[in-house]
Amino acid sequence: MKNWLLVLTLLILSGCSLWGSKTPPLPQGVQFIESQPADPDKASIPYSKYQLDNGLTVILSPDHSDPLVHVDVTYHVGSAREKIGRSGFAHFFEHMMFQGSEHVGDQQHFKIVTEAGGSLNGTTNRDRTNYFETVPSNQLEKMLWLESDRMGFLVNAVSQRKFEIQRDTVKNERGQNYDNRPYGLVYERIGEALYPKNHPYSWQTIGYVEDLDRVDVNDLKAFFLRWYGPNNAVLTIGGDIDEAQTLAWVNKYFGTIPKGPEVNDADKQPVSLPNDRFITLEDRIRQPMVMMAFPTQYRGADSEASIDALAAILGDGKNSILYQNLVKTQVAIDAGAFQDCAELSCTLYVYAMGDSGEKGDLTPIYQALNQALEQVKTEGVKQEQLDAITGQAEAGTIYALQSVSGKVSQLAANQTFYNQPDRLQTELEQIRNVTPESVEQAYQQFVGGKHKVVLSVVPKNQTQLEVKKPTFTPPKRDLPDYPKIADDQLEIRQPKDNFDRSLVPEVGQAVSGTMPQLYRFNLDNGIQVIGTTTTETPTVAIQVSFPAGNRYVPSGKEGLAGLTAAMLQEGTTEHTSEQLQQELDKLGSSVSFSSGGYQSSIVITSLTKNLDATLKIADEMLFKPAFNPQDFDRVKNQTIQGLIYSHQQPSWLASQATKQVLYKGSLFSRDAEGSVDSLKSLTLNDVQQFYRSHYTPVGAKAVVVGAIEQSQASQALTFLGKLTGKKVHIPSVGKFSPLTKQSIYLVDKPNSPQSVVRLARIGMPYDATGEMYLTQLANYNLGGNFNSRINQNLREDKGFTYGAGGAVYGTKETGLVLYSAQVRADSTAASIQELLKELKRYSRDGMTDDELAFMRLAVGQQDALKYETPGQKANLLYSILDYSLSDDFIDKKAEIVKTVDKATLDKAATTWFQPQDFQIIVVGDAKKLMPELKKLAIPVQNLEVKR
Repeated sequence: MKNWLLVLTLLILSGCSLWGSKTPPLPQGVQFIESQPADPDKASIPYSKYQLDNGLTVILSPDHSDPLVHVDVTYHVGSAREKIGRSGFAHFFEHMMFQGSEHVGDQQHFKIVTEAGGSLNGTTNRDRTNYFETVPSNQLEKMLWLESDRMGFLVNAVSQRKFEIQRDTVKNERGQNYDNRPYGLVYERIGEALYPKNHPYSWQTIGYVEDLDRVDVNDLKAFFLRWYGPNNAVLTIGGDIDEAQTLAWVNKYFGTIPKGPEVNDADKQPVSLPNDRFITLEDRIRQPMVMMAFPTQYRGADSEASIDALAAILGDGKNSILYQNLVKTQVAIDAGAFQDCAELSCTLYVYAMGDSGEKGDLTPIYQALNQALEQVKTEGVKQEQLDAITGQAEAGTIYALQSVSGKVSQLAANQTFYNQPDRLQTELEQIRNVTPESVEQAYQQFVGGKHKVVLSVVPKNQTQLEVKKPTFTPPKRDLPDYPKIADDQLEIRQPKDNFDRSLVPEVGQAVSGTMPQLYRFNLDNGIQVIGTTTTETPTVAIQVSFPAGNRYVPSGKEGLAGLTAAMLQEGTTEHTSEQLQQELDKLGSSVSFSSGGYQSSIVITSLTKNLDATLKIADEMLFKPAFNPQDFDRVKNQTIQGLIYSHQQPSWLASQATKQVLYKGSLFSRDAEGSVDSLKSLTLNDVQQFYRSHYTPVGAKAVVVGAIEQSQASQALTFLGKLTGKKVHIPSVGKFSPLTKQSIYLVDKPNSPQSVVRLARIGMPYDATGEMYLTQLANYNLGGNFNSRINQNLREDKGFTYGAGGAVYGTKETGLVLYSAQVRADSTAASIQELLKELKRYSRDGMTDDELAFMRLAVGQQDALKYETPGQKANLLYSILDYSLSDDFIDKKAEIVKTVDKATLDKAATTWFQPQDFQIIVVGDAKKLMPELKKLAIPVQNLEVKR
């Protein structure tokens, strides 16, 4: 593709609407800082930067390609601003910021954004906290009102009750994502060994429970008043905006918020170690892992790009040293390297995971890791390795422009840490400047012979597998006795507005998403093709799906579809997988195979200019697979070990238990990914036969999205014309029927601090506009959004869980209605009671008029956000083909949302949400749970999950 396409695309991305050097008169109190127009010759993100008198930095980035806006407020505060013994404050306040402010009622922030058809969240890391919303563009003023109210009017709305509830929620989050997750404490243990006890990175962002237990609401308010002023924040707005109007709104809502205390950038604090530190973590796992942590420098250091390149050469992809030396030789089932870079210091991590059998001893794996690292010293770095890294990076700058939220996030982070909003070309230039010599120098400076932390993660009571007996014990944490903060010690800064902030801003004219213009054609061998042209970025995505998914695998051969897809990525009769990957990396392209429920797919992504070269590789991989026995043995073992890894997760146990209970005796009861026994029984001949019979044009479908026209797409897909084959038949499911008597099925996970609770029943097959869709609408207020009855009850009112909800799912043959939560172990029985109560009330009484109105607004406006990126468009198009949907099905769904009456939705609730129709699955510590569960007067059965 010629260069004019790239130029045209980037001009479109710019929106051609930046004010540039001739800015109109600015509102009083607003200062223009700088602007950057789109550069037609290179990837860039256009923006204008301003500053309000109170210090708030404002970045505006127009993009009129879709009727949406993304708003991001980033505060330069993370866990690194916390004090010893006061860990977790920044993350805690991320939760509190959603609990309402003086002019926004309790739980209303989520509700207002959801009602607008938008999505929202917040994240906290060591160095910053951000809050963001993506909404239809007519909702922008309301979002600015929301964000400004919690910046300027939050403290007085923070109550002791909100504090207690969110403290419980944070504890549940820690339990779910750290304490009850296999390998969940890895980085906490390494941080304690890597950093001095007074270093702000020595604790994790989530914090320690004992720290949260020692503080009160005024401690939290003081933390907010210190760090959450406008002068420590960046407000970034991108999308379909009018810049003058947006700036006027920003000044109105944020300009009166008083400036906070001065905030200086923290000093860099890279660390060094006096010796190697060996530590061990005993965990509820089956596959031991060793991880080495080498201190490097800090974000923005001259060495950063070279260390990143070193990490890629060591552990990124099939050409990496660790893959070749450890994974391909089956010394380890997985190995890799990456640099984790933060504002104060960075760390290079190198890891390897052993299998669950006799190869799980970490001592020889550790020796192999060290020998692999030495290879950088003995063999050096080759320019072709760096060329591949550069190719990926150059393509990455284009892919980074595919969504408004992605662009806004980059602008916000780069302004916060570098005072340079757009760094696409800066970072690309840094990568281009990396040389073999600079990488080798980085190795010598930070890795070769340097001290490190070595963590052994081993199964409980199997310390004989560790690399070495621990040589380091973290010093005892100091817990200073901080004085209590009285109410009159809080210096609250009250904004003085000249308007009534209690009035919610009116929204602009309604916007709606539009179905992209589609084209369709069939290849000569019958493959159906659907596509759309989009020129927002010079990229192309192609997905070709075959009737080769897990559902087509006969009983006893589970895992065959996935194993076949994996083998198609293991090289061809003409090139090794390493050679193919090297070429793809240089092109900035990807070709991957995967298996799903009903189909297996090849997914191709490429810059438009490199599409022909990429398709040549895809052609070779699809039609000339090597199917080498040695590769098969290795891939099969990796797949088995992958299953063992996933089977340790409480979520997998609950999912598989649900299948066994609801679909007993049928193919739907199995884990479609396979079992250890089924995978062990598979042969290379099984794979070859499945490939020959199921990668057929009969029933195959192709989706094309990107910067090519229909005629070019037709030409690009000609290689698929070589496909031949017959129609494949799907195995019979077998008989299953809904259970008539409710029971609790208890899956034992000893010593688990949390329980997974599921209420499940068989549902109905997928439909786009029929009974299943109506039932999904009926569920919206029961379990389908943050403000749903179930989440408000279990999370916000009771503090039992980090999150709870439910959904109505459907496939081509069956469906599922499911409600679930991961709850504190001591609240398991109470959580089941509350879930059953909510189902009973809702199925009996239906939704309220207010809930109906909320659902209409929330669901009715979501389409404006659904089809922005090429990936989103591709998923939409594939659904149309796969379910034979009409091109106007989105309009039909919108009309249903607009016109459906309450009685119709209440009838669906009565039909599908009766509590007695649901089976109850619990995964947790059976010994502790059984006495409480028996008190529910529901039969309890112990369930052994098939693995």
